[in-house]
Amino acid sequence: MPEATTAAPARRRRPFFLRRGPMEALAVAIIGAGFLMLFQPFLLVLYTYSFVTLLAGTVLFMIVSKFPE
Repeated sequence: MPEATTAAPARRRRPFFLRRGPMEALAVAIIGAGFLMLFQPFLLVLYTYSFVTLLAGTVLFMIVSKFPE
């Protein structure tokens, strides 16, 4: 007697900006850029925006970490 197989419905992939893994990597990259901007001795404008960049990366990471896996 053949077994009845039911095909599971195909799961739709989320868009790139709603996936947890890539967005966490982006947030970590922004935080890293903020640290590099903070500790470089060449351009004052980079130092000026380093805190804002760190803050934006941290807020992004906190938001993205709530996304489902």
